[in-house]
Amino acid sequence: MNQNTSKTVLILGANSDVAKQCIRQYAEKGFFVIAASRNTKSLKEFVTENRLDSKVSVLYFDSVDFNSHETFYGKLPVQPHIVVYAAGFLVDNEKALKDFKGAQQMMLVNYMGAVSILNIIATDRSNKNLERIVGLSSLSGVRGRKSNFVYGSTKAAFTTYLAGLRQELASRNIKVNALVIGYIRTKINEGLQLNESLIMEPDYVAKCIVNAGNSFTIVPNFKWKLIYLILKILPESLVAKLP
Repeated sequence: MNQNTSKTVLILGANSDVAKQCIRQYAEKGFFVIAASRNTKSLKEFVTENRLDSKVSVLYFDSVDFNSHETFYGKLPVQPHIVVYAAGFLVDNEKALKDFKGAQQMMLVNYMGAVSILNIIATDRSNKNLERIVGLSSLSGVRGRKSNFVYGSTKAAFTTYLAGLRQELASRNIKVNALVIGYIRTKINEGLQLNESLIMEPDYVAKCIVNAGNSFTIVPNFKWKLIYLILKILPESLVAKLP
């Protein structure tokens, strides 16, 4: 491993389209990137295609194999300055209602896996490098809506966890950000009937992650910011009429 940079970012669930763009953008900014995912083959191909071999280390990480998380973290080649939790799983609401396995997998990946590994990272006081933790959440978690409330509940739980983690780590001057994201042109949304004018590109969302500031909630794109604000203030009677 050729590490010539001063800071390191750990991306968990690094095989998503947004996460891959984060790898590229962090590397361009001079970070050394530890990209962790179950699909290391796809990650290695991406790294090679983008000529990032000297700037990226690819590791195996399974967000739902909780028993492996302590060992995974302990074996990292360097303690990270920034951690991005980008792992995610989605099944449609009808399937989640009828088949608990799908609902359970969303809970495991989107929330429980995040809490498991981030608790380990956040409580490691020996890591004097840690500056920031970023979690990828969703607009689906802002209010419960009948079209996606099972998935949304996992993201709502994750956002609440991140909010508390931000308070927990404030005394150590470690920032925590929640990216509250709308529709993205990614493989997870392939086949869905989405409003084209609201779809964001992965590289745009990645830029918001890489350039995260002090605010806890970050909502990329002004249209989604407006939707976020409307969802927050709508009375329940009107939310119930939404799809």
